[in-house]
Amino acid sequence: MPLLPRPRSIRARCTVIAALFALSILVVLGVALDLTIRYRFQSDTFHQAERVASQWSPAARSGVVPRPIPANSPADLIQVVDAHQRVVESSRMASATVPLSRLRPPADARFQPQSECPPHGRCILLHAIRLSPAPDAGVVYAGIPEPGLLATHDLEYTITTGIALITAVAAWTAWVLAGRTLRPVEAIRARISQITVSDLGLRVPVPPGDDEITRLATTTNQTLSQLDGAVEQLRQFASTTSHELRTPIAGLRAQLEEALLYPDDVDARQTLQTALTTAGRLEAIVNDLLLLARLRATDPLPPETIDLGELVATEVSAQSSAAPISVPITLHAPAGLKICGSRMQLIRVLDNLLANALRHTESTVEVSVEPADDRVAVTVTDDGPGIPPTHRERVFERFVRLDDGRRRDPGGSGLGLAISRDIAHNHHGTLTVEDSPRGARFVLWLPLISGGPATAHQEAGT
Repeated sequence: MPLLPRPRSIRARCTVIAALFALSILVVLGVALDLTIRYRFQSDTFHQAERVASQWSPAARSGVVPRPIPANSPADLIQVVDAHQRVVESSRMASATVPLSRLRPPADARFQPQSECPPHGRCILLHAIRLSPAPDAGVVYAGIPEPGLLATHDLEYTITTGIALITAVAAWTAWVLAGRTLRPVEAIRARISQITVSDLGLRVPVPPGDDEITRLATTTNQTLSQLDGAVEQLRQFASTTSHELRTPIAGLRAQLEEALLYPDDVDARQTLQTALTTAGRLEAIVNDLLLLARLRATDPLPPETIDLGELVATEVSAQSSAAPISVPITLHAPAGLKICGSRMQLIRVLDNLLANALRHTESTVEVSVEPADDRVAVTVTDDGPGIPPTHRERVFERFVRLDDGRRRDPGGSGLGLAISRDIAHNHHGTLTVEDSPRGARFVLWLPLISGGPATAHQEAGT
């Protein structure tokens, strides 16, 4: 368990961190400042005492020191002491009997600073100079009472007060700046709390500028717009799906109820066959819906390297063999055009396009695989009635079936092209309907890994 509770507010955390950081830096600077000032004052005081002692040491060696020794502030404590610690001469402010210090510099280090602190009274910072290297040489002392700045803790109190004030200013500044910075975040939070699934039209306020919070608000609004569009598509999809499922279910129910109410007037075998056909259409719709859900909701399978030319040739051969009506398919597929993707999903797209072309063609179907820069295009063209330009995007919508499609394939689900486009998008490609002199021309564009050398040209038919 932490010793101190962690502030819940980011503003409070920023303030505490700023205050602690400022306090730690200021304490280090305060200690350094205190030591520097004390050292400087002490050094200056010793220097002044040394200068005064050096001034009187030649006179003391010559024995011409006046009585009393004249002294000027601040170094007004001056004594000449013999080898037996007796005061020979002194200034008026110094004692005439008690030496300022018992320090006797050695012969090889005649200049010595010293701090003397009596039991009662202020400390004295003095400098002792031995008059000569001789064993009986005397000593000149020049001392200065310790300055008040060094004798008391006023300097520490002043520095501590300054540290406290600066820390308080730093904490207040951090509190104000953090509050100003987080104010747009609070506005964004308040607006998001008002947004519900039933009303996604609200948007968060975007603060001026181009900082992180502005980009967050912009991205949030973009996400809300995408979510609003997705929810709207989901509502439309649910409504359309309900309608598409309700129609065959209602027909199936009516047929079964009629068979139960009028068993003598209804052909039971025909009713069962019709019900089975309806159930098959329902099963196709449900399977396609499940596939759409998997394409949009699940993680894709690990991609594999696929020779697109070989895959198209294989599917064209399979469709030609399985087609109920003999329709020639002209194939132009270069070998060695490698793409990366899901083989089963691409087979689903090719089957949908080929089945659609075979269903609407009049005489022949053309399939080609052609590289273009870093992409490859799979083109499926029929010579049927074609698709009007105004309907070329509608055919990719879910459950959209044109009149000709309903007539040629009444049992279809209307989801094949929608599934095919979703698969193309999952492979970072596109599926479109392009202009054609006659019939419909579907073009599947996919990213190309490498282009192959050989070209296969053949015609398949049944």
